[in-house]
Amino acid sequence: METALSRRTPSLGAAQETLLIPLYGRAVEQHKPEPALRDPRAAEMVEAIDYDFSRFDGLPSLTGTVLRTLLFDSWTRDFLARHPAGTVVEIGTGLNTRHERVDNGRALWFDLDLPDVIELRRAFFTDTPRRRMLAASVTDDDWLRVIREHSPGPCLFSAEAVLPFLHEADVRGVIERIAAAFPGSWLALDTISPPLLEAQDQHDALSKVEARMRWGCADADIITAWVPGSRLLGTHTMSTLPPGVHDALPAPTRQMLTDLAHQHLPQVEGYRMHLIHLSSPPHHLTHRRPDACGDR
Repeated sequence: METALSRRTPSLGAAQETLLIPLYGRAVEQHKPEPALRDPRAAEMVEAIDYDFSRFDGLPSLTGTVLRTLLFDSWTRDFLARHPAGTVVEIGTGLNTRHERVDNGRALWFDLDLPDVIELRRAFFTDTPRRRMLAASVTDDDWLRVIREHSPGPCLFSAEAVLPFLHEADVRGVIERIAAAFPGSWLALDTISPPLLEAQDQHDALSKVEARMRWGCADADIITAWVPGSRLLGTHTMSTLPPGVHDALPAPTRQMLTDLAHQHLPQVEGYRMHLIHLSSPPHHLTHRRPDACGDR
């Protein structure tokens, strides 16, 4: 961990800069009297990074990023409970610390992100025999081959706050290639509605940075239709978190979510998080091994 005397100035592309928002959200949550999530590593990284995090102070989206992370954490725990020796692939990992919270001591982990992000990440994390960083774009194919070569499966692909920043054709291509290479895998992702996409310049956090989202998804059925045979295992908004996640929250956070549910706000209802069981798309050109990751 870098010290206060050697703070690191991040050199990140526009979309990559957005990783600092959920990082700060977890750091802020860590310092609350009743945190919904504890993440001392996030607080340490914020202190070690030379960046004006104050631009995000007081934004409701910080709490939203924490709630999203808690849901993705829950899905990862569920996957590892079913597949203790499975593989978790964090797509667009940023400075995520999910491994520190939910690792079971047996799973194989891959942290995937663009080279500038991985360079920053290596200031705070190191590879281990069970955990490896991969510097690549999610739209490339090389990272899929690396995972096929090293993973016995099954696989969970976790794409938290990543895919909406791609064009729809790229999102579809990524999902189809994952399904073809790893049939039976789980995919966790988030989507925004087309109206929210149009209104993103008014978003409390995105308005503070240059990055803009490119993909609006009206319904998760669109995604499952891309890969025939796939099943939606769960879909949630911030105000409809599953009981296991909601009931573990501090009382003030639960009350806030109750108030949100009564207001039916478009910015809440139009943002959704999904867990999908991927089938293998027919007539796909991607080669796959008979023992690729999947439920058996």
